[in-house]
Amino acid sequence: MIKARVTVTLKNGVLDPQGKAIEGALGSLGFSGVGQVRQGKVFDLELNETDKAKAEEALKAMCEKLLANTVIENYSFTLS
Repeated sequence: MIKARVTVTLKNGVLDPQGKAIEGALGSLGFSGVGQVRQGKVFDLELNETDKAKAEEALKAMCEKLLANTVIENYSFTLS
């Protein structure tokens, strides 16, 4: 079994209203010096696979088809 962590973030240049809201909230809570905040999502998956190359291929397909909107989001993943 292979464990994977997929991280999805907005591409540079895409507006991030949730990140802006978090940035403002941090400032109002007294956390000064926080620059630009960008939010994203993380998926932890367990793949019933032993071949690392096949797992990477499957993860790429999952990201392209469902986990990330590749028009506005980037994704990366790590295997363990």
